[in-house]
Amino acid sequence: MDATPISLSFPFLLSLFLTISSSAPLQYQTFLLTSLPNPQSLSWPTQQDSETQVQPHSHTTLSLDLHHVDNLSPDFNSTPQSLFKLRLRRDAIRVKALSTISAVSQTNVSGQPRAAGDFSSSVISGLAQGSGEYFTRIGIGTPPKYVYMVLDTGSDVVWVQCSPCRKCYSQTDPVFDPKASTSFLGVSCGSPLCRRLDSPGCNNRQKCLYQVSYGDGSFTVGEFSTETLTFRRTKVSNVALGCGHDNEGLFVGAAGLLGLGRGKLSFPTQAGSRFGGKFSYCLVDRSASSKPSSMVFGESAVSRNAVFTPLLTNPKLDTFYYVGLNGISVGGVRVPGITPSLFKMDQMGSGGVIVDSGTSVTRLTRPAYVALRDAFRAGASNLKRAPDFSLFDTCFDLSGKTEVKVPTVVLHFGGADVSLPASNYLIPVDSEGKFCFAFAGTMSGLSIIGNIQQQGFRVVFDMASNRVGFAARGCA
Repeated sequence: MDATPISLSFPFLLSLFLTISSSAPLQYQTFLLTSLPNPQSLSWPTQQDSETQVQPHSHTTLSLDLHHVDNLSPDFNSTPQSLFKLRLRRDAIRVKALSTISAVSQTNVSGQPRAAGDFSSSVISGLAQGSGEYFTRIGIGTPPKYVYMVLDTGSDVVWVQCSPCRKCYSQTDPVFDPKASTSFLGVSCGSPLCRRLDSPGCNNRQKCLYQVSYGDGSFTVGEFSTETLTFRRTKVSNVALGCGHDNEGLFVGAAGLLGLGRGKLSFPTQAGSRFGGKFSYCLVDRSASSKPSSMVFGESAVSRNAVFTPLLTNPKLDTFYYVGLNGISVGGVRVPGITPSLFKMDQMGSGGVIVDSGTSVTRLTRPAYVALRDAFRAGASNLKRAPDFSLFDTCFDLSGKTEVKVPTVVLHFGGADVSLPASNYLIPVDSEGKFCFAFAGTMSGLSIIGNIQQQGFRVVFDMASNRVGFAARGCA
């Protein structure tokens, strides 16, 4: 008898997957179709929604509204399609930047009662500017001047545009004037806080200078300082803040950035002892109205119905939130070829999987993406295919339909199975009924769980217990 081993190719394995799954029907869910809204349909979040709407707080929990950047400064001359293409171009640039940082790292609320002292703000979504970012609205200085800030778990330094502005981009709110704040304090060149910057500078007044450059070519330069931030009406004092006088690049609408990474100068690291090292957010549907959801710091950030996966550490890079991804199911069947080894972080700190609020479309290493895409195509063979769109190579013509059945998609993290709503992986790319499978492949070893896949979940970052959680329907 011939004992020669048989080599199984991936096409054969995929065929085997389809054969096995045909004996047990795939699992489907109903997808209600909603096309991209026109910019004119988006409403403006009022100041009262973000500033004067105050909920009872004590001293350890903070809550904020979160807003999608697309709602903030509508370009009424743009079409939904052009704005979405712009959003994807910006997204691709960000992904390339994050992958580059990872590759060179070796060189360098929830439905429970608000806990005492928790604090919060709001989050809102829209599609008027073609960006995939979300905003929160907080007060800067004393008295507080409320501005929109980008919510970013993929970076650390907190900064805001400041007058006098040598080169600044257009923002929704007036530029912050540090001279009008009684709590603004410049940091001296020799202070320990200044030395925490990667590349500190010093001006002729012996004040510390900061510079942050992003992989897409954007940068901010100015004076490093400490300032009071107000979340609704809860104040957090002595926060290290970049007061940017030269800010250029792809920034849109917001006054600055609230760095929520794991590094030494991020807001969670600076203020973590105040809220127990716990925060969470829920990102509202990008195509919804301006109705906000919330971001919460403190004990009540941990949702009761969240499923948790361990937070992994990259010894070469402390900014990102790494998690373990063990596999993906389509239609209730594990996709062959998608194994933990595809997402493993190597000894040099490259690879792995991060959860990032600033990336829109989830990127998977190319072999994992191809396996996922092919399994979804097979399960959605009853849907009419449409031409590719931008980075998407699996699109469907659903014009004339109000609902369709689509295969379920489940992400299997270590200890946490996250079942995605259909709207988190099949998204409109125009207003004519064209929808695309909202994943993409990357040649980089770094995989990124983007904010489209996070929509509607309360994502919990519990540094105290070294874990990340996902709670379905967490925006209420």
